[in-house]
Amino acid sequence: MPRSEVKFEPGEYYHVWTHAIGSENLFKTNENYRFFLSKYTSYINPVAKTYAYCLMPNHFHLMVQIKEIQSIDPSKAFSHLLNSYTQAFNKMFQRKGGLFVSNIRRRKIEDDSYFTRCITYIHQNPTHHGFIKDFRNWRYSSWKAIVSEKSTRIERIAVLDWFGGMAGFLKDHESRIGVEEEFIFGK
Repeated sequence: MPRSEVKFEPGEYYHVWTHAIGSENLFKTNENYRFFLSKYTSYINPVAKTYAYCLMPNHFHLMVQIKEIQSIDPSKAFSHLLNSYTQAFNKMFQRKGGLFVSNIRRRKIEDDSYFTRCITYIHQNPTHHGFIKDFRNWRYSSWKAIVSEKSTRIERIAVLDWFGGMAGFLKDHESRIGVEEEFIFGK
């Protein structure tokens, strides 16, 4: 996996995303989503805190903070995640070759506005791309983990504190600011 133009730095926040090659889907079954999340826990939780995520059929978005101390380079951890998932996916569907575009994209989150909009954008993404009418019903995002009281590995308290509590989080997600791709990707 070629390196992205932005290097992961300890303590910093990043919007991370990638897409399937061509018109492929990354996830074809519920088991694919669950398997990816289990591998994510194994490879990424040791190097990063997760603030938001959304897995969609052909791409995914994450918002992470790189931990100050890691046992492995975060770029290698992401590479291991994608390679491990690809191998399992290829075996399951009797296919060969790459599954993801050549590199995982990342953008350092350097201001408060991007931090806020990134979380909202990630959660609203399934609606933005037409996968579902109401993003709150998408099964494979951090939305439900944040609004529930169940145990989670998502940085729920930090996210809710950022929005000034649950009411602020919900109010922000009612708006459409999360789909401003020009702001999110710097187009």
